[in-house]
Order: sequence, then C-alpha cells, then structure tokens
Amino acid sequence: MSKMAAITGATGFLGRYIVGAVAARGWRVRVLARQPIDHPQFAGLQLDAVPGDLSNVKALRALVDGADVIIHAAGLIKAPSSAAFEAVNVVGTGNLAHAIETSGTSPRVVLVSSMAAREPELSSYARTKRAAEQLLTTTLNGCATVIIVRPSAIYGPWDRETLAIFRAIAGRIFLRPRSAHGRIAVIHAADAAAAIAVLCEQGSHQALFELTDERIEGYSWNEIVRAAETALETRALVIPLPGPVVKAAAAVSLVVGKLLRHTPMFTPEKAREILHADWGSSLKSQPPRTLWRPEIGLAQGFRDTVNWYRDRHWLSAR
Repeated sequence: MSKMAAITGATGFLGRYIVGAVAARGWRVRVLARQPIDHPQFAGLQLDAVPGDLSNVKALRALVDGADVIIHAAGLIKAPSSAAFEAVNVVGTGNLAHAIETSGTSPRVVLVSSMAAREPELSSYARTKRAAEQLLTTTLNGCATVIIVRPSAIYGPWDRETLAIFRAIAGRIFLRPRSAHGRIAVIHAADAAAAIAVLCEQGSHQALFELTDERIEGYSWNEIVRAAETALETRALVIPLPGPVVKAAAAVSLVVGKLLRHTPMFTPEKAREILHADWGSSLKSQPPRTLWRPEIGLAQGFRDTVNWYRDRHWLSAR
C-alpha cells in the first residue's frame, strides 16, 4: 500500500498545487478541510478529507494518525489583526505539533513557511511565520524530522493576489515602489509544489530551504513589470512611488478596508515588506539541485498565467 501524506492548507492556492504534486508521486492524500473539497484542481483525485481546522484538536489527531509525512501549508497571509495572525499561524501550528507529538509515530514533517520569516520585525505575518518555524522545530525535536521551506513570492493560475498586478498593467498604469537596488525572488506555484513533494521523500534531516525560480538572486521591479508587459502584449505607464507615498497609500487601503468591512492585502505592514530591499536568495539556501530544480522561468510562467487568466475571463482579452 502506498504511503500516506496528511496536508493542512490543502484548499488554499499553493495547497491545491501541493495536493496534486504529492498525489502524482503515488502518495495517498488526507487533507484537513473546513469546506467541501470540490475544487477543479482536485478533479480525478481520490482524497480522504478530515473536516476541521487548526483549532480542532480531535480533527488534527485524525489527520496525523498513521501519516508517513505531514505537510503543514495552512496559514493566514492576510488578517484583520496581529492577534488573528497569531491564532492561526502560531497557535494553530502549536496544536498540530502537539497532535504529532502525541501520535506515537515519527513522521517526516514539511512546514511551508515564507521568505518573509527571514525578517520577523517587518510585519505580524513575518513574525508569526518565524514563530511557527521555531515552535514546530522545538516541539518536535527528537520525535520527527522537520523540513522547513520558505517560498519566495508565488504566482500562477488560480492566484487572485498577483492578478491585481496584471490587471493594473493591462490597464496601462502601474504604480510601483521606487527602489534602486531592490530584488524580489519569485516562483511558480507548480515549481514550489514539486519541490515540496520531493522533500516529502528525500533530502536532509532537520533542514531549512528557500524556494525560487531559476533567477535565485531575484528580479528588479523593472524586470518584473517588463515580463508582465510582454506576457500581456502591452505597455504601461510605470510610476515609481517613494517609500513614504507607498506607506501612505497602505494606510488609506487599511482605512477603506475597515469601512467596507473586508481585510485588505495592502496594509502598512505589507508596505514594509514590499519596501524591504532584499528578497533574493542564494544557491546555498536552495534544496540540492540533485533533488530538485525549478523548471518554469519568469517569461514562460507569466505568459502561461496570463493566458489562463484570459481563458477564464479573469483578465480581458487583448
């Protein structure tokens, strides 16, 4: 019988790619899900669903029971408060760690963190992702193998967050931070999921890896905009904004979000992350190339993503 992979965050953007990548390697897949698992990306897959979330101790015990590998991909990327980030990203991770610790097994655990965890002082998101790493490794020290992956900025079909960038450029006006030396590493969701699937089976014990595409050192904002323009077959008026203006715009976004009673992605804390100069990586921080290497470059990735958006009318036709 094939081995069992238990996955949290399976219904999220990256999580759905992880489910597909793990299943493609022959694993049986069990997922923790707050909602029905009827997404098109799950079509044709045989999944065992455990109803619940990271606050449900009984569900977490059922999730990890007999699992050979546990992929913890659940977490908030936006939240209305620091306490909300803490409740899911840290307390939820602690609940999962306790369920693993008391399961009586010694599974392999792959934690999907974020490159933001390198700079925990920038935001509640970054701080809680770093705290989750520390909590999981400390709690499971000696009873499980823990592999931490820190993906860079993730994009690809089905992603609604980076869709805003493509829509702005398609509208021919794009506001970007003014940064002379800023670098931003990126990775296609399919490549990130492939790396995680490989690390479920192979690699070092107790390791931490960053995940990027082939341009490990990252891209400038100009390069990212140019790649998006090429994929969209258009040109936009690009307006560089000084840091104080970016922060002011983020403050306005937060106020508008509160008035409309929704949680915006663009907040003052997110502005600090965006304005941070170095989100690049290095070869020594990546998984060994003998195990995995990215296959989708920025030009191809953006082109395929734009075509997908257009096919589904998330972006207007040319």
